[in-house]
Amino acid sequence: MRQIAPASREIQASRITEAVTRLCLQANFELDEDVLEALKKAAETEESPYGRDILKDLIENARVAREDRLPLCQDCGIVVIFLEVGQDVHVIGGGLYEAISEGVSKAYTEGYLRKSIVAQPLTVRINTGDNTPPVIHTEVVSGDRLKIACLPKGAGTEMMGKLAMLKPAEGRKGVIDFVVDTVCQAGGNPCPPLIVGVGIGATVETAMLIAKKVLLRKVGEPSPDPEIAALEKELLAKINKLGIGPLGLGGRTTALAVHAEVRPTHIATLPVAVSLQCHSVRHREVVL
Repeated sequence: MRQIAPASREIQASRITEAVTRLCLQANFELDEDVLEALKKAAETEESPYGRDILKDLIENARVAREDRLPLCQDCGIVVIFLEVGQDVHVIGGGLYEAISEGVSKAYTEGYLRKSIVAQPLTVRINTGDNTPPVIHTEVVSGDRLKIACLPKGAGTEMMGKLAMLKPAEGRKGVIDFVVDTVCQAGGNPCPPLIVGVGIGATVETAMLIAKKVLLRKVGEPSPDPEIAALEKELLAKINKLGIGPLGLGGRTTALAVHAEVRPTHIATLPVAVSLQCHSVRHREVVL
């Protein structure tokens, strides 16, 4: 008996544009509650008087940004979009990527967010004027839904990202040493307290992608893998012993969380990537 394939679910491109516009604005104006709770907890336990004052200022900054619809940070970032596209989804009325780009343009133009994207990175470096194009990563999944995660990424943290191709013999210790050294060398440049994203395994480009995508996880939520959760805990403790502190002015709160994920890799390699996120942990997501 011939099987009839289920009909695809249609999503209007204009609906995607509206969703992306909303996500960009929310991400830039509203700090998530999990981040605020982490900052408040840090303010209670921070030993440095300067550090405590800075953490309280960051909490107040978040309140003002939310109430007055002002950016959490003057660097409104390059917009990184993570898509999970259900294989039964059909976008109509325009292209998927074009709809996303239009949403970013509307948010940054109508929301008066700083536009920071230059079209030619080597010589001319002319600003595109609307913070497009965004960087889009797409994964096809089962189902008929479209998940959009928006992560505006500022230059201060992006400049501090690093990749290492370790020898397998360097193992867990090599990973820990590299991650901690990366944060140590970054110092106050990425505007701590940080969320430290770590990608381990796979290949060069996938390790970097993993390290960035884990920044979307709820702050402090441990990996479901007990071994990796233990690694996250150890890394956080070592990072917070560096003494860098809030905004690099000293203290115990250099990072609020370490989020790590591993993937299978080649027997001869051990890729490790680090992506840092500043105290303005800006991201929003929606499922259409």
